Amino acid sequence: MNRDTRTTTDRGVSPVIGVILMVAITVVIATMVGSVFLDYADQVSDQPPQAAFEYEQSGSDDITITHVSGDRINNERLRITVGGDEVYPDPVSDASKTGWASPIGVGDTVDIEHTDADEGDTVRIVWQNPSGRSANTLSTWKWPQT
Repeated sequence: MNRDTRTTTDRGVSPVIGVILMVAITVVIATMVGSVFLDYADQVSDQPPQAAFEYEQSGSDDITITHVSGDRINNERLRITVGGDEVYPDPVSDASKTGWASPIGVGDTVDIEHTDADEGDTVRIVWQNPSGRSANTLSTWKWPQT
C-alpha cells in the first residue's frame, strides 16, 4: 500500500502565497499609477491663464492696459516690462500696483508710465508660474510713435 506522505497542513500554502503576491503586485501598480496621475495633475495646474489685453496710449510716456477677456489673474503673478525694463509692479514704489486689484478680471485697467520708452519698444505682460518653474508672456504690444 502506498500511503500519501503529504500532511494535510501543506495543502493550503501555495494558494495563500499566490494571493499575497497578487495583493502586493496590485499595491505596487496602484502606487505607480497614482504617482503618475498626481504628477500630471500638478502639471495641469501650472498652465498659464488665457487672457486678452488692450493697450491705449494716454500720453507720450503713458499707456493704459485693459483686461478685455479671459481668465481672472492674480496680480501678484504678473509683471509688465517695457523694452526689458520692469515697470509693474513699480520697482521704486508700489504705486503702479494700485491700478489692478487682485484678481484681475475683465474690464480692469492699469496705467503704466515709462519715460525711457522708445518707439518700437516691446511691452510684455508676463505671468510667473506659482511653482516658480516658468514664466509665460501673455501679451505683447509695440510702444507707439510719439
